[in-house]
This record gives sequence, structure tokens and C-alpha cells, in this order.
Amino acid sequence: MTWLRRLKTALQTPIWTLQLASGAKSFIDNPIIGSRRLNALGLHRSRVRIAERMCRWRRKRLAAKVPHEWRDAFERDGFVVIENAVPSEDFEGLREAILSQEWAAREMRQGDAITRRIAIDGEMLAEVPELKRFLERSDINALLHYVASYRTTPLHYVQTIVSSCGGEAPDPQETLHADTFHASMKSWLFLKPVTEADGPFTYVPGSHRFSEARLKWEYERSLVDPRSIDRLSARGSPRVDENALIAMDLGAAEKISVPENTLVVADTSGFHARGPAQRRGERVELWSYARRNPFFPWLGGDLLSLPGIAERRVGWLWSLRDRLEKQIGQPWQSVGRRRPIDD
Repeated sequence: MTWLRRLKTALQTPIWTLQLASGAKSFIDNPIIGSRRLNALGLHRSRVRIAERMCRWRRKRLAAKVPHEWRDAFERDGFVVIENAVPSEDFEGLREAILSQEWAAREMRQGDAITRRIAIDGEMLAEVPELKRFLERSDINALLHYVASYRTTPLHYVQTIVSSCGGEAPDPQETLHADTFHASMKSWLFLKPVTEADGPFTYVPGSHRFSEARLKWEYERSLVDPRSIDRLSARGSPRVDENALIAMDLGAAEKISVPENTLVVADTSGFHARGPAQRRGERVELWSYARRNPFFPWLGGDLLSLPGIAERRVGWLWSLRDRLEKQIGQPWQSVGRRRPIDD
């Protein structure tokens, strides 16, 4: 088997090397990214620093279209909270149309929580014109682009978090973590109020900045054997505790309880989590996500953002993973047509 392993390594090495110029982040799946020898020489720290500088360069060119109060809040905290994001005359119609109908849904269980997602596709946009108007708003899109650092159309879903629904393992999303080592945009438009008891979005203010203290921490974690830490951290989504936050000169996480019709937009390279729910319930939201190669110097050029393609991407992704389930896995299982809130 030794020669087979050597052949496999020889064939994969060019791919692993090319991934250095991408958003690839797994220390355990890519032995070059996870090489303690190379990281001691500064490989991971250099990737983080270059990605951060490219992000700042792109955001500077996207800033002009973002309302200054939103831009200031983001630069300070790493997230923006916008109450009454949808005009009141549209919000009730939007919420009723989405929550009262059945849509093709997928679910994934993590610990004692189930996440249900419904693609916001052409069918939904035709059925819910209020939703289409909201997603086409120039000010909202300018903010999403700014946080993502790219002029790209996010993937949009209706997402339901079913909390405290049984299961022996804890929900890994309740541990403070960063999604990756570079800018990553996520947003939540909450269709129902979210109190502390419902497990609100939680964020460490200012943790989106890659300060010298954060870079030092990134360097030190790159030297740890990925086989000795938790699986998600080893795959590039590092979990942090209070001591790590102190080492990075960061304060405590803030729980963001919000009324209905509140939009939260965050850079999830900062440390965040899903707050632990204190009761069984369903948190429902419009959830959006955008992440691109952190080393591209251009702002747009995303062919998958073109109209007619953008609204089909989620369905294509799910279908592709269904076909390749044995090779790459498929955590999102079809549950047929469901309402977002399933009584």
C-alpha cells in the first residue's frame, strides 16, 4: 500500500498547491495547508494577511453605495442590525405568503437542533412579489456586497432552526467560532421576534478585524496538530473560548435579540454562534450567504450571479450533492414539501 499512497500523494499535490490560492481552509484535508513546518515559516499567517488586505481593497471600492450609518456600524462591530428592514405594507404579506404555503424543503440535524432550508428560487419569487422587491433593493444589495467584499448575488433561503428537539450531542453551532479565515457574508431577516430564550445570533464585536493579536493567534493555531483538536476547527472553522478572546484583545460575545422584521448582516470570519435556546421552538428567517475566493482582485465577474442562473443555484447544488453523496456526503436530506413552521 505504500506505493499506492505515494502515487495518490503525487497526483494530489498539484491540487493541494493550487488550493493555496483559493478559500480552501482545511488543515486536515490538505497536508500543505496543515503543514506545521510550512506554517512555522508563516504560510497560514501570510494567507490570512493577504486575504485581509485584498478584502480591504475591495471594500474601499464598494463603500460609496452603502449608507454611512450602516457602514460605520459594520466597521465598528462586524455586523449591522436594521430594524423594520421591509416596509410595513410589504412585511405582513411577505411573511404570510412564505409561512402559509408548502415548499420543497431539506433538513439537517446537528446535535439537538434541526435546520430546515427552503430555496428562494424562481417559484417563490413569482409567488411572493414582496420578497422579490426586498431582494432587489439597491441599498440592501450594496450592504451585502460590501460585507462580502464582492459584487455577487448571495444564495438565499428560508431557514428554520428547530431547537431543543432531542439528540445526545450538543449543537456545534452554539460554540463561538469563525467560519473561515477571510470575509464571509451571512444575513438573517427574522420573520418572528427572537428573544434570548430562542437562541439569538451571538457575535463578538470587532472580531472581524484581523489585528496583530488575531494574526498572532492564527499563527499559533496553525502550528497545532489538526488531529489533536475538534473536527470543525481542524477543517478550518476554529472554535474559541474565553482565553482565546482575551489573547486577541476581544471582549465578550453579544446576544442579538431582535423584533420581527429585523435584518442582521455579519462578516462571519468574526467569532459568532447560535445562542443556546432555553426552550423548544422554531426560529424562522430569510437567510443569505456569500463567500468567494479571497484572493481575487476584481469586484464582480461572477457568472452564477446572472439573472436566470442565480435563483437556480441552490437546486443545482442540492442535486449535485445528491448525485455525489457516496463521494462527498449529503447532509441536507429532502423532506418533501413543507411549511417553514411545521405545527
